[in-house]
Amino acid sequence: MDEGLFDAPGSGSRASGGSLTGNTHASAPLAVRMRPRTLDELVGQAQLRAPGSPLRRLVEGDQPMSLLLWGPPGTGKTTIAAIVSQQTDRRFVEVSAVSAGVKEVRAAIDAARAELVGSGRETVLFVDEVHRFSKAQQDALLPGVENRWVTLIAATTENPFFSVISPLLSRSLLLRLQSLTDDDIRAVLAQALADERGLGGRVTVEDEALEHLVRLAGGDARRSLTYLEAAAGAATSQGSDTVDLATAETAVDQAAVRYDRQGDQHYDVTSAFIKSVRGSDADAALHYLARMIEAGEDPRFIARRLVILASEDVGLADPTALTTAVAAAQAVQLIGMPEAGLNLAHATIALAVAPKSNAVTLAIGAATADVKAGKIGPVPPHLRDAHYSGAKKLGHGARYKYSHDEPFGIAEQQYAPDVVADAEYYRPTTLGAEAAIKERWERVRRLIRGSGG
Repeated sequence: MDEGLFDAPGSGSRASGGSLTGNTHASAPLAVRMRPRTLDELVGQAQLRAPGSPLRRLVEGDQPMSLLLWGPPGTGKTTIAAIVSQQTDRRFVEVSAVSAGVKEVRAAIDAARAELVGSGRETVLFVDEVHRFSKAQQDALLPGVENRWVTLIAATTENPFFSVISPLLSRSLLLRLQSLTDDDIRAVLAQALADERGLGGRVTVEDEALEHLVRLAGGDARRSLTYLEAAAGAATSQGSDTVDLATAETAVDQAAVRYDRQGDQHYDVTSAFIKSVRGSDADAALHYLARMIEAGEDPRFIARRLVILASEDVGLADPTALTTAVAAAQAVQLIGMPEAGLNLAHATIALAVAPKSNAVTLAIGAATADVKAGKIGPVPPHLRDAHYSGAKKLGHGARYKYSHDEPFGIAEQQYAPDVVADAEYYRPTTLGAEAAIKERWERVRRLIRGSGG
């Protein structure tokens, strides 16, 4: 369940007098106490907070419109709904797609309509995880949106073009929320350490410990504050007002992985990962993959490296390798972490145990070397474009043999320029599926060049 940025607890539907900031007593979770109260307090999402942006106009101009917020967990979806409610003095009602059905949705809309008619006060209806709603449940939202009985703010972590019905999507303004950066998370933690609503300067965090909390947060502000609260509590229980790395590691039960995403560790671990997959050691490859994931490495970077390796080191020895790697990269984009770690592991193991061939790499390297050396002869006349007027007079297309009219679908004719007519760039290995390709390619090459079948 996507908790949004500093979600208040609860399920089903909840109505409040206009905000989610009432749960700010001293025993409330730090993430709840530090919930941003205005757009200016919201960390990250600069594109949504900019002057003149739709969200800014909704909040400051009090313009009625429905929003669909799409983004990873912990990026501010629930907080934005609360800010809209509080700053526009609208009544706030939350419906969770996990526990509410059509009946609860209709009841919330009916109550909002009655409130609008009776007192003139508008209602913000926040639907968390709207992608979990069935089509019928999403249909139930339409009357309230169409008639503006509610200002719908729906949140989803999944692509709404696949998970939200078209009528609802077309009636809502889609806002894309981005993952918080490490600097954003540092700002969240710094604010919580200094603000009286948070720790009020009573606890300090050493740099190493702070970076550990930032890394573990993975761009999720709520998670970062939950970890900070645990670490601060652990330090206090030991009679200390300082959180060091050991305390932070103990408090969140996760050791700091020594890994600098801009330093030597990044390059060394990545190199070891690629070389382990190339060397067919699936166990070592998984070790380095786990180190990268736990250190907060960008999963898109890992996926890109696997896509490259699929062609560079496996090639046609296993023609499915590239498909597997690309599918994993797409899954990373669609699903996100931590679940996408399974897709990365799947691709890593598949590429590690696959037969290896660098014939593709050598082939394009050899062809490129010839081109760079100036071996760029004219295209043979029979291969040139013959579709335009006057092309035949130039001899274009003359004596071209249509492959499908020839025996075995292969015509004996010259395709390469004269200067590289005898070049043999692709030299298949006998490994894996490439053994069969080698046998066929050598036979085909002989047929094309007229050197026997």
